[in-house]
Amino acid sequence: MKTIDELLAEGVAGKRVFVRADLNVPLDGTTITDDGRIRAVLPTVKALAEAGARVVVASHLGRPKGAPDPAFSLAPAAARLGELLGADVAFAADTVGESARATVAGLADGRVAVIENLRFNAGETSKDDAERAEFAGQLAALADIYVGDGFGAVHRKHASVYDLPGKLPHYAGYLIATEVGVLKKLTDEVRRPYAVALGGSKVSDKLAVIDQLLGKADRILIGGGMAFTFLKAKGYEVGTSLLQEDQIPAVTEYLERAEKLGVELVLPVDVVVSPGFPDLKAKAPTEHSAVDADKMPEGQLGLDIGPKTGELYAGKLTDAATVFWNGPMGVFEHPDYAEGTRAVAQALVDSDGFTVVGGGDSAAAVRTLGFDENAFGHISTGGGASLEYLEGKTLPGLAALED
Repeated sequence: MKTIDELLAEGVAGKRVFVRADLNVPLDGTTITDDGRIRAVLPTVKALAEAGARVVVASHLGRPKGAPDPAFSLAPAAARLGELLGADVAFAADTVGESARATVAGLADGRVAVIENLRFNAGETSKDDAERAEFAGQLAALADIYVGDGFGAVHRKHASVYDLPGKLPHYAGYLIATEVGVLKKLTDEVRRPYAVALGGSKVSDKLAVIDQLLGKADRILIGGGMAFTFLKAKGYEVGTSLLQEDQIPAVTEYLERAEKLGVELVLPVDVVVSPGFPDLKAKAPTEHSAVDADKMPEGQLGLDIGPKTGELYAGKLTDAATVFWNGPMGVFEHPDYAEGTRAVAQALVDSDGFTVVGGGDSAAAVRTLGFDENAFGHISTGGGASLEYLEGKTLPGLAALED
């Protein structure tokens, strides 16, 4: 695929460049609680603006139902982008309507505009190829060149991600080039030992990637809510913990395969339990205790890996040459259940290997728990996209950027 450096060498002064970014940031009302994804696209937007392009930034935010919804407006993201750029950023109140056309037409060389949430138009996410293509054509009328830099959306076959690049000269932005380079180090150019830590709530979300990693990783560490399906598969009591009973046969098969392949598939040896789920807003102290994983009491809810597991996992990660982590080890949003996630994050910081935080909740946890982002080899902006790449899937947004 062609890169933004090639585009800049060709010259962009006076050209309208459509940048498909990922500004899908978490909001508390209109307050952005984590601006990591906005900061991630800055190098691309800055480079284009400084080269004299008229930059049109577009993104989705949340899951509106194909119609305008003030709760999902990109206005806060546009304002934050302007703060980070140190320059005024124009904002269009629609996607391809009168406001978008007028805003783009009014851009001077080197200036930046953000158009409203792409998912306010049903054509963005439509399953109908013709409807998506029609919306992509309307977006194409706003620009001369397309730059794909929204890595968090490249696994979606959406109009602005998949259809639009085919209608304009297209290039990969700095973020996508970086993300793809990192993922190649996790698939084609792996230094060993290769350790993977997987967490999150549902084991069903991770089955396909575990299937692929069983042939590639040396160690796979399991935490989060998904761990309880593994523990149940071993015959342990899991109380009222999150459990996907229908996935037990698949999990059992993976445990057997790992043993045959000589892959360490490591499960928690202890867990932190509580009678109920905590209030994440109040963050008040709760009744909780650590128990051995094979001695969970009935009626108790597992909410984190325990301290012995945190120490075990740290040892499995710190001496690895390559580490990939996706998914928190517990309910890190509450201080009583954050220590498992903190232990894994600290292990990546302490490692001399190439460390990758796989986006989504893992990236949020790193920031929430106060870690220096520069202490990690790479923090991905796309958890779902990273996992699908590791599963060996073709990602529509990357395929569309190929020549």
